[in-house]
Amino acid sequence: MKLQAKIAAVCAVLAIAGGAEAQQRDQIRIVGSSTVFPFSTAVAETFGASTEYATPVVESTGSGGGFRLFCSGVGAENPDIVNASRRMRASEYERCQNNGVREITEVRIGYDGIVLGSADRDAENLDLTLTQLWLALAAEVPADETCSSFIPNPYERWSDIDSSLPRQRIEVFGPPPTSGTRDAFVELGMQAGARGIACMDALHDADGDRFEGIASRIREDGRWIDAGENDNAIVQTLVNTPDAFGVFGYSFLDQNYDRLSGVMIEGVVPEFDAISDGSYPVSRSLFFYVKNQHAAIVPGLAEYVEEFTSDEAWGEFGYLTDRGLIPLHEDERMAVRDAAVSLTAMTHAPE
Repeated sequence: MKLQAKIAAVCAVLAIAGGAEAQQRDQIRIVGSSTVFPFSTAVAETFGASTEYATPVVESTGSGGGFRLFCSGVGAENPDIVNASRRMRASEYERCQNNGVREITEVRIGYDGIVLGSADRDAENLDLTLTQLWLALAAEVPADETCSSFIPNPYERWSDIDSSLPRQRIEVFGPPPTSGTRDAFVELGMQAGARGIACMDALHDADGDRFEGIASRIREDGRWIDAGENDNAIVQTLVNTPDAFGVFGYSFLDQNYDRLSGVMIEGVVPEFDAISDGSYPVSRSLFFYVKNQHAAIVPGLAEYVEEFTSDEAWGEFGYLTDRGLIPLHEDERMAVRDAAVSLTAMTHAPE
């Protein structure tokens, strides 16, 4: 027998052994994104109350931490689903494959905007450009107009960046490096904002790696505060600190509209329609990923996917929209549902 065939045979035996262990677990285990957590929890509660299956256990570990757990292997000790506020990375897909997690279904569940919010009601009148946001939060900024050298971020107040901005201290509470929200904010907000500076845009074209290293680094001098994986904790912190801002998903703004206001970005208000049509500049997709190898051995896994992708849940007027999910457009929603309920596996790493 060739070596590759031997390896495949061993992996098959291990997968079956893992499946036998998983048979002992009667609850679906879900990990991952704090942004997707409230949606997944709502589906889990509805699923547990309306079916014969146990209510799934949902943990908020952050997208990065969730993928590490999900891709650790097959068997009862490993989760069945990972929620994510960004797409799976190629390196994560490869790790899954290397650890025997070979059959994975990707389910795009809807759209979300990353919001800069505050408990100060006047914040809704504030309009920031992405470049102003980058200058406020970058670890280093250009020393001159050539970007030949960089200096530690000197800006202490918003008005230091532009005299038209408030004279309050820059203080932003946001997600930690393990968060998918942080990853998306860096890509869609920080990197895009850096390119608004001519020499940084030129650096992007000339040396993409160097640009990314500089544009993606968030300052660590106390102006940005990592606030953990719990977005509700950020919301509560802002209520207690009205001069500060927080970075979190739109759904948390929607659920706390009586306490928080969202800042306009590039003249666009963070609201449902603007995120849905992509005009809000810091918009993204939300996902969950299913470990198909657990479908036959963890009771209710396929049925949970059916519930999540039902019109009653993620449809235009579903119970998830009441919690702030911005649904996919109908044609896309139907296509995603067809692939999800049939547990159609990904054939290659996400691009």
